[in-house]
Amino acid sequence: MSVSLDHTIIRAHDKLESAKFLSNLLGLEPPTLWGPFAIVKVGELSLDFVDTTDEIQSRHFAFKVSEPEFDEIFARIQSQSIHYWADPSKNRPQEINHRDGGRGFYFYDPNGHFLEVLTRSYEINA
Repeated sequence: MSVSLDHTIIRAHDKLESAKFLSNLLGLEPPTLWGPFAIVKVGELSLDFVDTTDEIQSRHFAFKVSEPEFDEIFARIQSQSIHYWADPSKNRPQEINHRDGGRGFYFYDPNGHFLEVLTRSYEINA
């Protein structure tokens, strides 16, 4: 049996603003509107943004990218003066990390979701 994640719903106070923020930063196709959703395709997965007036619980999303894509995304982060951190504890502001021989950083989207961009998956020693 082959299992893969198809989509997930992300609550936002302005679905289109949030979807555009993500697609622009990551260099993805603009969002598609479908029913109550603003959909951003990330590889085979879709992130389906939906409006809510409720309080939003912060979620974490990590995006693995190539080295050239990292440079492009990081340049957009810097040009927009978006705060970022090298670590999830936010102890190293305005730095990137070099974990497992790659590069990465964390930042917030307009709704408080904690996003991560990395070039190498973390090696987990079980």
